[in-house]
Amino acid sequence: MMSPEARQRIQIVLIAAMVGAAARTGYILYHRHEDALEAARKKNAQNVGYSNPDYYISPKKLYPYDLKSAKQLTQQPAWVREGYRYTYYRYDAATKKVDFAHETGLLLPIEKLAISDIVTAMPPGPGQNKQVLAVFDNDGKSYAVPIGFEADGQYKIYSDEMFYVEDPNDLYKFWPPDIWQAIEQHQVKTGMNELQASFAIGMGVPDTGDTSYEKTVHYPNGGKPLVIVYHDGKAAEITPGS
Repeated sequence: MMSPEARQRIQIVLIAAMVGAAARTGYILYHRHEDALEAARKKNAQNVGYSNPDYYISPKKLYPYDLKSAKQLTQQPAWVREGYRYTYYRYDAATKKVDFAHETGLLLPIEKLAISDIVTAMPPGPGQNKQVLAVFDNDGKSYAVPIGFEADGQYKIYSDEMFYVEDPNDLYKFWPPDIWQAIEQHQVKTGMNELQASFAIGMGVPDTGDTSYEKTVHYPNGGKPLVIVYHDGKAAEITPGS
């Protein structure tokens, strides 16, 4: 006959499993709901007749919610969505150690990565959360970039916001050849829209108070800052930043 203590332990384990499963289900349903809203916005845009075909592209997402599901990133290449934003570190595959003490660099705009593994590591210092990292190789050396964290037994993984898992050249194949040539050379040119500029020179920080017609965006551009003024969604003025 099972003792009351054993029954209580089993009940606790079952409740914890149910809570974890509910959290994962809620996380997936939330993101799918967001995607459904985005699809509805794109359909509405199509009905309205927006001229920018970028609005109709819906890049594939993986919806990772734990380490196992995050390993989907190892099944195909990944391309960096926003260059000069995400810091990566040296990774010792033999010891499975991440050198958090030394920042190696920033992922480049539309940099193509072959992610080989998903690991966890605890950064030094108090009050830190365990990091979830994607491991990749470059020039024969291994590196790791954080893609999420674990806290209180729950994972928050934001790789869908960091990476494309489809070739951007295929997603936006309708862009003119001269635009793609500028992107490959990490150069920005007048007439580019914001997405094209981000493919070329990475993340940008817009000024507050911009209007729908005129918008000013500051780009760190890997230490060579630029300021772009967009008129009606197109780069009209490009000047050095500070």
